[in-house]
Amino acid sequence: MTNASTGELFLWVGLPYLALGIFVVGHIWRWRYDQFGWTSRSTQLQERKLLKWGSPIFHYGTFAAIGGHVIGVLIPESVTRAIGIPENVYRWFSAGAGTLAAVLVIGGVIVLATRRLTVPRVRATTASVDYLALVLLLIVILTGVAPTVGVNMFGHGYDYRSTVAPWFRGLFIGSPDVTAISTAPVIYQVHATAAWMIWIVWPFSRLVHAWSYPLWYLWRPYVVYRSRDTSRRPSEPGTGGRKWRKIGAPY
Repeated sequence: MTNASTGELFLWVGLPYLALGIFVVGHIWRWRYDQFGWTSRSTQLQERKLLKWGSPIFHYGTFAAIGGHVIGVLIPESVTRAIGIPENVYRWFSAGAGTLAAVLVIGGVIVLATRRLTVPRVRATTASVDYLALVLLLIVILTGVAPTVGVNMFGHGYDYRSTVAPWFRGLFIGSPDVTAISTAPVIYQVHATAAWMIWIVWPFSRLVHAWSYPLWYLWRPYVVYRSRDTSRRPSEPGTGGRKWRKIGAPY
């Protein structure tokens, strides 16, 4: 780190910690002052057909991509080698799974972006920060897909676990390896920088709905639906019966 330039220190040390700080403080601020806006601002009522396909595809692909990053970046290469996974096997598995996740994410983004840009009622509900988040997301996706498919699957391969991964893990122990990430290919650097930018805009966009997943549905009581007994109806006006009945009174 001592030989790193001022620009490198900002990109690979200052920006990540700044993004993490804004991410945490921004969510606290949003929760305190904008709880009614803590939502995905669902547009299902404006358009359903494209949403029905685009949303599940995008979310499943995103979950797969996150899982791949956890395995590839947070788990050191020494661990996979120790459990008997050769590097070439890991690389092909990573490239194959990453390509599948990329196809799902790209397909979902295309559907959702087309929906948001071409359906007037949906477009009217989109804030500027949401468009910014979408652009950053596209950059992250494209710069993630290109090396996964072009380099690791059909190319000579690149061991990002010796450069990007040590730097990223070092951020969480206060000792990021700036030299390692500085020697990584530019496309990996752009990928990482765009990802930190998403962390910055996250608390102020509709992405906050990711933390509002209704897990309490798993243990809530069942909702019981009963059919209405149509054979017992209130008396009709003018037939000698009551026009109004008290709440809770039987028919």
